This record gives sequence, C-alpha cells and structure tokens, in this order.
Amino acid sequence: MKYLCLIYLDEKRLQALPKEESDALWAECDALARELQRQPGFIAADALEPTTMATTLRHRSGGVMVTDGPFAETKEQLAGFILIEAANLDDAIRIAARVPTARFGSVEVRPTRELH
Repeated sequence: MKYLCLIYLDEKRLQALPKEESDALWAECDALARELQRQPGFIAADALEPTTMATTLRHRSGGVMVTDGPFAETKEQLAGFILIEAANLDDAIRIAARVPTARFGSVEVRPTRELH
C-alpha cells in the first residue's frame, strides 16, 4: 500500500533558528532522503518552498479564483512530503518517525487511494 507522509512545521519557528542549527537540520533531512532513496518502496520525497510562495485555487460561482498564499491560516504549514510503498501502517510510521523536522511540527501519515 502507498502512504503519503505529509510534513508540517511552524515556518516562523524554523526561520528563527540560528544558521548553524538550521544547516544541521537540513543536513539531517538530506541524509534521510538519500537513505530512503536507496530503500525498496521509496517513491518520492521533496521539501516545499515557504507558504509565501504558494498560490491557492478555488472554484467559485462557475469560475476559478486564484489567490496568493496558502489556503488556510494555521500554526503549522505543509513543508514537504515522502511518498512510500509500505507493507502496513506500522512500517510507514517507522519511516515517518525519522523525519527530523517533526521536532518543529508533525508528520501526518495517510494511505493513498488510487484513482481510476
């Protein structure tokens, strides 16, 4: 089964880190990504640009409304993802538990559903 691990964090808290801590955190993230890429079941992983770079689309009144920024104001923002194939939820959780930025937010693990 495929699982999407959605990585959320508080962008402001992350941006407030001293450069040395921030660099060390991103080095941990890079190391985990390289390790996961070598494992069977890895599909994709990426970090997202900050929400200031987001564009949101909404269908309203028969048209599409486009606005700058994220869809909703929240304490934590979607910062990245890991898409994996795992035997079960426990295996997916074991991988998600290793995400370094979870120290500044959370990782939501959700099974995917194929669209036909």
